[in-house]
Amino acid sequence: MSNLLGILPFTRLLIEQTVQPGDLVVDATMGNGHDTLFLARLVGPKGKVLAYDVQQEAIDKTKKRLKEAHCLSQVQLLHKGHETVEEELQYYGQPLSAAMFNLGYLPGSDKTVVTQPETTLAALGVLARYLKPGGLITIVVYSGHAGGKTERDALLAELGQWDQKQYHVLQYRFINQQNDPPFLVAIEKR
Repeated sequence: MSNLLGILPFTRLLIEQTVQPGDLVVDATMGNGHDTLFLARLVGPKGKVLAYDVQQEAIDKTKKRLKEAHCLSQVQLLHKGHETVEEELQYYGQPLSAAMFNLGYLPGSDKTVVTQPETTLAALGVLARYLKPGGLITIVVYSGHAGGKTERDALLAELGQWDQKQYHVLQYRFINQQNDPPFLVAIEKR
């Protein structure tokens, strides 16, 4: 038994403490739909989840997962990159409460289709502008794949420069694990 939460449970704990029913949230990397469903349950039927992925396979798996859980109505599934998030956010009359990223590739799929530093950083810049005070962006960084270390390094370099008067930026990681373990970066708007 460990008193330290793993990366994914700690990420979800932070999001649970931030998101309320009726909120607007983003799943920037839909994948297999686990975070999309998690967010849909948190915002409830009066909230909205904008969920992004560039792969049709991710859309299909997520839609099936949401239908089975009776949570599809509060989710907008978007078959495009997260760097386009402003196209949707500008139409909502409420600030963003939270956003979640899992960087890397779609588990069980083509490992050559991966998140890119340019699009990730572009999406983060937009999301940070729409984030309400006390709002949270979580980024689980998987860097053990081709291009993963480049994206990790670009992300950390960029976020290390964000104004501490506007954002708290946390890194949560286990430093004694081998083989590029995932870690969390959490951004809270002050």
